Amino acid sequence: MGNEQWAMSNLGRTMNSEDIQKKNPSLIKCRQLTLGYGAKSIVSDFDYDVNVGDYLCIIGRNGCGKTTLLRGLAGLLKPRSGSIELCDGLRRNQIGYLPQITVVQKDFPASVEEIVLSAFQGKKGFLPFYGRARRERAMECMALTRTESLAKACFRELSGGQKQRVLLARALCAAERLLMLDEPVTGLDPESTDAMYSIIRELHKNGMTIVMVTHDVDTALDDATRVMDFNNIRRENGPSVPQTRDERCR
Repeated sequence: MGNEQWAMSNLGRTMNSEDIQKKNPSLIKCRQLTLGYGAKSIVSDFDYDVNVGDYLCIIGRNGCGKTTLLRGLAGLLKPRSGSIELCDGLRRNQIGYLPQITVVQKDFPASVEEIVLSAFQGKKGFLPFYGRARRERAMECMALTRTESLAKACFRELSGGQKQRVLLARALCAAERLLMLDEPVTGLDPESTDAMYSIIRELHKNGMTIVMVTHDVDTALDDATRVMDFNNIRRENGPSVPQTRDERCR
């Protein structure tokens, strides 16, 4: 069994995917949630549940609130009002988050292994070294994202697709139960895009709950178990009510 196949098998055991198929309790509940910046509310009075085993795609035009909602769900943006409740025993340190890549991230002067291991700096305080368990977890995540052979390579010298897969590996170090992705294929060539979607698809198949912001509607309809359409969300003089489709859209 190859390293990638072993890592996928190990993740499947951790996630207990058979239990996921039997029932789908809520992982996150949003109730009357309002999010925004400064004096402006972007998402208002929003009610929604993310369930165990979801592959939820959030689609919509630029500026409609997709990233704002994702940052709120990830715990990076404090609600102006309402609540975001973690359910079914979910903890913040079990959530992985892959934001849109920035120019600074693209040129970061560190090895791939260092980038992936940096995911652990926020867990149980800062440590000047990484123990065996964390190094093994990092290598598992690199195997899952097909970046294990790049461990000693300089991050800034990688292709765009390789960089994005490395950052996905970093996010997976935290993603024990839930992975959130903000436009993970933006700027990638078709081959790298297909590789990225294949990895995400396999992660979900092995039990990972996925929440992904994307402009790629065709892929969302092919892969998602639920699609949230922010183009049809209502904000003025009433609650935010996204149009959703909860069956697989094949």
